[in-house]
Amino acid sequence: MSQSNIAPQIKLIALDMDGTLLNSRGEIPDENRKAIREAKEKGIEVILSTGRSRLTAGDHSDSLELNSYLITVNGSEIFGPDGESISRTPVDSKIMEWMWNLSQSHKTNFWATSCERVWTNEMPENIHDHEWLKFGFDISDDEIRELIHKELQTKGDLEITNSSLTNIEVNALGINKAKGIQKVTELLGISMENVMAMGDSLNDIAMIEESGWGVAMGNAQGIVKETANAITGTNDEAGVAQAIRKWAL
Repeated sequence: MSQSNIAPQIKLIALDMDGTLLNSRGEIPDENRKAIREAKEKGIEVILSTGRSRLTAGDHSDSLELNSYLITVNGSEIFGPDGESISRTPVDSKIMEWMWNLSQSHKTNFWATSCERVWTNEMPENIHDHEWLKFGFDISDDEIRELIHKELQTKGDLEITNSSLTNIEVNALGINKAKGIQKVTELLGISMENVMAMGDSLNDIAMIEESGWGVAMGNAQGIVKETANAITGTNDEAGVAQAIRKWAL
């Protein structure tokens, strides 16, 4: 992350979706759409870098006419401008089964992202017949969340983040949005120094830290704000549009 207070020249904007691009109703504010269009007209690449799978991110990407790269499942999958698969990093099915058992023993809500769908509070009959990308726990009880977090850390070899204060997201070790963006910048011939990344949760920290200009949303978790170069408005104030106009245009 750049230590300067002056934003570098922005050539690529990487946007988280939930809590960032989308407002609390799960919609893209018109102001965000306009600012993204203005950035594209200026020749700036705009990509989504999300914890969501392609199935639930693709429609938003299409509606913004982003015909560029798409980083999904926290960097587990990267798709090219024509929808082609650039890379995929799965989580071992034995580890998925272990996490599922962990959620069962603590009676938590969970979701699991396989290559073909997202499973919510249910798993397929044979877990090992599927290719998996992420496991997520949704836990309102702070003590149980802390307990599960410790068990995951003890297990090791896992990338542990969150996308809200009540959940835990688990990817393969070394997989995060920053790595995904790095891959995209290499393909585009752009330096990470010329990237502006925006987000609100722990799964956004790596990309906010490693981009030339990291922006935290006004509604971001405290540690995300501490990491960022700058803070913009909330997701309900079209903070993405504010940031694009202030630092990229």
